[in-house]
Amino acid sequence: MTPVSNDDDARLIGESLANPAAFAEIFDRHAATLLRYLTRRVGRSDADDLLGDMFRIAFESRHRYDLTRPDAKPWLYGIAANLVLKHHRSTSRGDSALRRLVRLDRPVAVPFDEAIVDNAENTQRVRQLVGLLDELAVEDRETVLLCVWENLSYQQVSEALGIPVGTVRSRLNRVRRQLRELSPPSGKEQDEQQPRAEEGTSR
Repeated sequence: MTPVSNDDDARLIGESLANPAAFAEIFDRHAATLLRYLTRRVGRSDADDLLGDMFRIAFESRHRYDLTRPDAKPWLYGIAANLVLKHHRSTSRGDSALRRLVRLDRPVAVPFDEAIVDNAENTQRVRQLVGLLDELAVEDRETVLLCVWENLSYQQVSEALGIPVGTVRSRLNRVRRQLRELSPPSGKEQDEQQPRAEEGTSR
């Protein structure tokens, strides 16, 4: 069976302008992925409602979709991210929702940047990252989450948030610097430094 490609999302959206039923395949292709994202952000009890709102907005605004962009996923993430921000403002539960992003009682792999999160499977490392997320500006936080937990490319995040790719890079670099400042030297680095210090005192 040939796997479904998202490369013709634009064609389906274009067709849906004359035949609204064609938009149903956009839902079929992306609903599961976007529900996972929304569940991480607001919890399952509210995620279903936001998913429905997201696809309603997408359907109603489909005439504004840029048909030169074959993959609709970044566009849908952008709508979802806006709904999440509105939800957190209205419920004042943004911080508690952040804590649901990871399960801190078990190892979690966070594919951020090897130079930053070399040992992302370490629970303490994840605690540091989640703690940092609490302190981030809203725009930096959303950029990190789309890159880290949703594994979007810089270009896709750029499309989702409506910002230049360079801004995506600068936001991530800013967060990387903050995370480095929070991170003490690893045991490995300390072990490597200790022999050199002893050699220096013996000379």
